[in-house]
Amino acid sequence: MPLPNIITVEEFFDSPVRAAAKISPDGSRLAFLAPSNGRLNVWVEDLDGDAPARAVTADATRSVQMFSWTTDPRWLIYLQDNGGDERWHLLRADLDDPGAPAVDLTPFDGATTFLMDLPIARPGIAIISTNARKVDEFDVFEVDIATGALTEIERNPGNVAGWVYGADGSLYASTQDAAGAIALCRWDSAARELRPIAEFDGIDYPLGVFPIVPAPDGGLWLGSNRGGDLTRVVHVDGATGAQTEVDAHPTLDLDTTGLVAPTLPQPLIVDPRSGELLGVRYLGERQEIHALDPDFGEVLTALRALSDGDIGALSSDLDGNRWVVSFVHDRDPGATHLYDRRTGESRLLFRPFPHLDPARLAPMSPVTITARDGRALPSYLTLPVGVEARGLPLVLLVHGGPWFRDTWGYHGEVQLLANRGYAVLQVNFRGSTGYGKAHTQAGIGELAGAMHDDLIDAVEWSVAEGIADRKRLAIFGGSYGGYATLVGVTFTPDVFAAAIDYVGISSLPNFMATLPEIARPYLANNWFRYVGDPSDPEQLADMLARSPITRVDEIRTPLLVVQGANDPRVVQAESDNLVAALRERGVEVEYLLKADEGHGFVNPENTIELFRATERFLAEHLGGRTAS
Repeated sequence: MPLPNIITVEEFFDSPVRAAAKISPDGSRLAFLAPSNGRLNVWVEDLDGDAPARAVTADATRSVQMFSWTTDPRWLIYLQDNGGDERWHLLRADLDDPGAPAVDLTPFDGATTFLMDLPIARPGIAIISTNARKVDEFDVFEVDIATGALTEIERNPGNVAGWVYGADGSLYASTQDAAGAIALCRWDSAARELRPIAEFDGIDYPLGVFPIVPAPDGGLWLGSNRGGDLTRVVHVDGATGAQTEVDAHPTLDLDTTGLVAPTLPQPLIVDPRSGELLGVRYLGERQEIHALDPDFGEVLTALRALSDGDIGALSSDLDGNRWVVSFVHDRDPGATHLYDRRTGESRLLFRPFPHLDPARLAPMSPVTITARDGRALPSYLTLPVGVEARGLPLVLLVHGGPWFRDTWGYHGEVQLLANRGYAVLQVNFRGSTGYGKAHTQAGIGELAGAMHDDLIDAVEWSVAEGIADRKRLAIFGGSYGGYATLVGVTFTPDVFAAAIDYVGISSLPNFMATLPEIARPYLANNWFRYVGDPSDPEQLADMLARSPITRVDEIRTPLLVVQGANDPRVVQAESDNLVAALRERGVEVEYLLKADEGHGFVNPENTIELFRATERFLAEHLGGRTAS
């Protein structure tokens, strides 16, 4: 059987027809993202009427990614940055007058705003944190959405890493000391001081974050791996700090991918009106959800019957009667349904990419690979449809972070590569999260060491299994994955026939020195612990030795470098310096730089250009198919 017909880059990476749907608090309307002005904007439509949907935002510069209903039916709010700089502003859209321009509720130059809460009992009010006063200190404000008036609730005393707004209006805060120890504190408004109620070893939380959700009784639900390897859910008493286990899985970690990528589903599912905990997401090869509420258990059973995929984004009206659910699936991405608990009826609302035929897409299969030291490496293998899995060109696709993980589901780049005839291998190497803290902590000190060995071992496995052709191997990754790509062509220059570095780190010391100011106080648990502290000369020397820029003379693999000029995490200099060093040696390197992008491309024309370049580049060096 031959490979299926070519699916164009545009079919994979142009904007979805609809995506990211959320039901209104009263259950009568649906908000979603759809193209307008060449960008994804927010649209609203009635769920029970025949009136056409209407766009309520009109951004023509950058696609909207995050939005929320408010409990005042007139207002919808969304976050937007400038060209990928991640300095988020909170904007208001008027649903009573969709032609009115959006209003920036946080018009602070150079500041970043995070939405903390939309209190049910206070329609028209948003609780935010912003660093408008001091770049490395976030203060808490109340915003009147209608007028834009801001009222300071509390000012950061100087050591708060993050705030949580409690169900009763109380504030909790997390702090981190120089050694990385994390304290969860209750804020005493009268005394204006933090009162610690729980402490955690920072080594267990490389990002310094874990799920924290206010409980209706004034306490907190949070994810904890204290005393064990896997993360479970505990309840913390708001006064005493006493911890009580609420739920755990015997073999799986809590799904915390949404903490790193806020557009992904969050691990704790909470009743929007009462604030009670309804369910908990765990993630292994596939997702498992534990229902903690009998009524939600019935809803969950009904929702699972709608698809053989995993439950993704989930929203309901305040009464918990009408539910909108999108599904995670390797070949049918984001299919979104409406379910009415009162009638038991459901209907398909939309498929984001209706032109993609699931039968033409490639299934994504979990595999476990054994590293040279015996460590199990949970991985995913996607094989092209219609050809024997023997002697194929293979792309090793490396995830970012590194404190993240690959997951089962639809990934446009994976499907593009499989459609062009490549096998695609994704490896949750040591240092990845989601497989217990021992797997994550096995990455300490192992950048360009055992973390890279894991990737090479996985490639060797694919060759030994007869799947991959040793002479036609490529490595492709973004962010940390870009660093891993550059390590691949400098530390093991004879393994790969082609490499694509997407917003990747070339110099570990320069990367740390240029991180945003809001990140630098909290490096103790991640980059300092796992890689080194550049203020220490001995550690600096080791970091340089692990930096691809210092081994650039080893590069002889064809290389494509991709960068966003506004990237606040991996700055443009990381790519500029590498490309300049290669060109100075007379080595040909392709460089795709976009002035209106940041840490990963968002606007569709740029994404399409990136993957057209990817398609052509890999075809030239590995012999895969192209659309032309």
